[in-house]
Amino acid sequence: MRTLLIALGAGLAVTFIANVATTVYLHRALAHKALTLSKPVRFMFRVVTWMTTGIRPRQWVAVHRKHHAFTDVEGDPHSPVLLGWVRVQVNNVALYRREASKPETVAKYAKDMPPDRWDKVLFDHALLGLGLGIGLLILLFGPVAGLLAAFIHVNLYLGGSAAVNAIGHHFGRRPYPNGAGNLQWLAFITAGEGLHNNHHAAPTSAKLAHHWYEIDPGWYVIRLLTWMRLARVRLSELRFAHERAPVTTGR
Repeated sequence: MRTLLIALGAGLAVTFIANVATTVYLHRALAHKALTLSKPVRFMFRVVTWMTTGIRPRQWVAVHRKHHAFTDVEGDPHSPVLLGWVRVQVNNVALYRREASKPETVAKYAKDMPPDRWDKVLFDHALLGLGLGIGLLILLFGPVAGLLAAFIHVNLYLGGSAAVNAIGHHFGRRPYPNGAGNLQWLAFITAGEGLHNNHHAAPTSAKLAHHWYEIDPGWYVIRLLTWMRLARVRLSELRFAHERAPVTTGR
């Protein structure tokens, strides 16, 4: 029982760290340039992303930017309007990998992120990063708890990421006229990403909560970094985008 509790706590902690890196670093800082991070913080997030997810940032950014360019219409890499939300939830990893592996997608949508020497030496080697991450968990908590924590983290992180693309474009509140929804419970799980209707309404905003009753955990991390002068938010006000309405949608 003790081993299970340790594994659960460690798995939840690693997932939270990975979600913060995803939303603050990959999504808000890199994909939308909503904030600028200091070099040490940026490098720290690269390491964390590498060891907890194995994601290559330029691929993630390219896929996400293409999603915004073709939101819920033909060309969207993972639209539940086109594919059904259940299919996107179940096959999100495969849909992501299929798009991320296309050189033309990366070249077009992440041309500002050419690979550097660190990518070539370390960060492009996903299995090495994941292996080091799992090895660290085993070193800290023992082989059983460490491997179980890694298993819990993988399922929680992949499930939460899939839910943003699938459930977040099918269910939820829609204060703005776009096909995404706001789901506070999903925002808690994904460090703010569940406020997806807000994000599609104002994609360059570093803050995903637009009303007093909405909670964006990732924003608190950003506020801390700005207070420490380790980050700078680009826009102090919301700048709304005008996206094409989806063909059909569900609630």
